[in-house]
Amino acid sequence: MVDGLIGYKLGMTQVYSDEGKLVPVTVLEVGPCKVVQIKTVEREGYPAAQLSFDEVKEHRVTLPLRGHFKRANVAPARVLREFRGDLNGISVGQVITAEIFQKGEFVTVTGTSKGKGFQGVVKRFHFAGGPATHGSMFHRRPGSIGASSFPSRVWKNKGMPGHMGSERVTAEGLEVIEVRPEENLVFVKGSVPGSPEGLVLIHKAKRGKVKKQAEAAAKK
Repeated sequence: MVDGLIGYKLGMTQVYSDEGKLVPVTVLEVGPCKVVQIKTVEREGYPAAQLSFDEVKEHRVTLPLRGHFKRANVAPARVLREFRGDLNGISVGQVITAEIFQKGEFVTVTGTSKGKGFQGVVKRFHFAGGPATHGSMFHRRPGSIGASSFPSRVWKNKGMPGHMGSERVTAEGLEVIEVRPEENLVFVKGSVPGSPEGLVLIHKAKRGKVKKQAEAAAKK
């Protein structure tokens, strides 16, 4: 089975746990997704399943994509993404739903963060700024950005004013609080990158701290 699905972030709410604690959760509309293409090591060089999400009318997709969907005998969709995992038993046209996720397991969610436009260094990089009173005339400016004679240039990655947000962000170690397959809903503990109705990719947790969290939860 593939290790993830495509969905939309619906927003945040609160639910009570079995112990009676109030838990902040993000509601995700996940799937149903259809398998459009199966990629193999022999043909593409890596194993993956290409999934589609959010069906649309045929004229909403490009001509090459129309042929791609028609070849798989799958309805055109707004989103196409690839997922790795065990592809045994996966076939083109198969529908995969939120049932692949279970309550209590940990997941990784990737989305696009909210765009904040052009911002200064205080908001963008948390610079302290200067004195606010006594006529300093230096409040939220960046200040000096380099030395004079050496290196006679500005170092790379120096914090400067610029575009902030609207970036690909991944949140790891989010616990699944509830799954409602009949409604295509997954409730995860905590916040998820992006604004409501933003596209998200949800994967089963695999590595590092997240994997240890999952193993610890399984032992309880």
